[in-house]
Amino acid sequence: MKVLIVYAHPEPRSLNGALRDFAVTHLRDSGHEVMVSDLYAMGWKAALDGDDFLNRDASAPLKVELASKYAFANNAQSADIAAEQKKLLAADAVILQFPLWWFTMPAILKGWVERVYAYGFGYGVGEHSERRWGDRYGEGTFKGKRAMLIVTAGGWAEHYAERGINGRIDDLLFPINHGVLHYPGFDVLPSFVIYRTGRMDEARYLRTRAELGERLDTLWTAQPIPYRMQNGGDYHIPSMQLKSELGIGRQGLDIHLDERRSG
Repeated sequence: MKVLIVYAHPEPRSLNGALRDFAVTHLRDSGHEVMVSDLYAMGWKAALDGDDFLNRDASAPLKVELASKYAFANNAQSADIAAEQKKLLAADAVILQFPLWWFTMPAILKGWVERVYAYGFGYGVGEHSERRWGDRYGEGTFKGKRAMLIVTAGGWAEHYAERGINGRIDDLLFPINHGVLHYPGFDVLPSFVIYRTGRMDEARYLRTRAELGERLDTLWTAQPIPYRMQNGGDYHIPSMQLKSELGIGRQGLDIHLDERRSG
């Protein structure tokens, strides 16, 4: 299998760097092909702008969606965007690895998503009508592929628990897991989160590394997060409201988990 790791941390000697190196070695030793997009090392341009769209009329106002649609369809994207899209298409599984900064991914990784997920590639795919609102949320370009987050956080696990001050980690990561990954079709695995990273001694690091190895060994067998499919009959189209008989007994973002497939 082919795995793409999109890595966003500026320091290769960090905990993230060590875990990234371990993941690459572990996957390769298990017989998998591994590609790494080390965004800081690549000098990745985070800001989406008119330079991303070749042959664009710079005298006209930039309409990002239309420019992205035309560039993708006409092989007129900047070379770095096209290269990352090629990696995504080749990968059987994608891992996004990053530190949790200000409750989300680092800006450079958000910029990777904004630039690489072009119209016709990451969004704007499929039929849009009164009965079907595109191929998204369980369908799309990446349907049949798997994805997982590896996230480091400075706070304690209790800080990100049900009653924790920071909010539930599943809620904080929902825009990434459900939006960035499930939206274009990935089967999304539960995130691998390492807490209290400032208190990482050698013994705990070795335990964390072993636990990560176990998770990597189940990339293709673990049960994905049971997100509902948009076009699977659970939502009214085109309002996208969950049907009233579903999600009973659940609260907040958990209503988008299929109770028929989750515990």
